[in-house]
Amino acid sequence: MLDTIFDPNNYPFWIILLSVLAIIILFILRSFSIYFKFVYPNAKFEAIGNPFIKEKELDNVTESKDILSFMETINKLKEYKISGTDTYSIQKSLDDSFIQTIYMMRNDSSKKMNKFFDAYLEKLDIFLIKNILKSKIDGITIEQEKIKEAILPTTKKLLQKIIDSDKNNLPVILKEYGFDEEIIKELSNEKPDFLKIDTTINKDLINRFKQIKVPTKSEKAKQKIVKIVIDINNIKNILRAKQLNFDQEQCKNLFIGEGQEIALWKYNELASLESVSQIISSLDGTSYYNTLKNAIEGYNKEKSVQLLEVALDKHLLKLVEDISIQNYLSIGPTIRFLISKEFEIMNLKIIAKGIAENLPKDFIKKFLVLEGAT
Repeated sequence: MLDTIFDPNNYPFWIILLSVLAIIILFILRSFSIYFKFVYPNAKFEAIGNPFIKEKELDNVTESKDILSFMETINKLKEYKISGTDTYSIQKSLDDSFIQTIYMMRNDSSKKMNKFFDAYLEKLDIFLIKNILKSKIDGITIEQEKIKEAILPTTKKLLQKIIDSDKNNLPVILKEYGFDEEIIKELSNEKPDFLKIDTTINKDLINRFKQIKVPTKSEKAKQKIVKIVIDINNIKNILRAKQLNFDQEQCKNLFIGEGQEIALWKYNELASLESVSQIISSLDGTSYYNTLKNAIEGYNKEKSVQLLEVALDKHLLKLVEDISIQNYLSIGPTIRFLISKEFEIMNLKIIAKGIAENLPKDFIKKFLVLEGAT
């Protein structure tokens, strides 16, 4: 029997051999199938690139003599079609361009990435949700036109319910839309704390990014980037709070979760310190220390925490670049392009405002987030 099976001159031998080969090939294809889903989008995103986080291109834009020449320079790239006659309309056009980019990325990527891109659009709607919630609590009349500013249909429905309902119904409304119990509890208080509302909504959004499923072998990279973003936002919150003379308890209320390097105990230690310089010193041993130490001179000179925030954003770009290289065949280049595009838009909005207000070019450049800068 075995002699027959293993005899190359008989059909059973070839049937078994081809079956084994088919199984091996299927196993190999299955292992690499996840990478196939990222080949086209990653190639496209890298071809488009992110010119406006690079020094040379930003210098060229900053040299624009007026808003019109600024738009002409931007629109030389086919990815941009900026329009407007004043700072507000131009900045709005830049925001719309970023939204279109996210939709383009969503359409060109695997369907398994849809929820990730939807969450990013939701992230852009969060500021509007916060403001309308606060207006409702304060009894301020909210114009219907505000709803049109929302991106996602679900956000528009939520805002309409907030506007139409009594403020006592806010906890029920937000619970229906999947918000975390912490924000529901805060809204149930007789006098909700606006600072806590901001923080709890930010935490809720971060948790959604944590929970969103992405294609296999991309989850680890996504989680790492989310944790780095948590760290950087926690540090920014503490730095701003100290400049505003918040007390220790107020600082603790700004915590949005444990990140890559900043655990709860470390955050509480930072919250107990008195000054910005002490906070930076306490971060010694983390990857954020050298970045902030190198920026402290500018802070001491101008007393502007924004300069420290710019330094942290530059550091974020570097960390995202590293993760992209490590995950080049999967989600890395996609997330790098998306985050870099967001900073591109922010840079261009800063330049547009600076040109419109005739601010010195060197002053504008201090607030731009550049890739590869230290």
